[in-house]
Amino acid sequence: MDSNYAKIILNRILSLCEKRGITINKLAEMSGVRQSSIHNLVCGASTNPTIRTLHKISIAFSMTLAEFLDYPELNNYSFDDEAEDE
Repeated sequence: MDSNYAKIILNRILSLCEKRGITINKLAEMSGVRQSSIHNLVCGASTNPTIRTLHKISIAFSMTLAEFLDYPELNNYSFDDEAEDE
């Protein structure tokens, strides 16, 4: 996953946390994802979360994975632009 795509996913997580008044630590508790895994996403040490991790996070937000991934910034992302940069 390229770093721009990873930032979009991270921004989605942080935005939902802020909107719902949930801390990153609370998100880890609610989702069953280790705090270290969430922390690695937030600090950029991990840029490729698994579908399983994203699924657990989406459930913590009372969303389906499809709902979690369905938002303009991600929908407007072009992987073709990524290929041009390589």
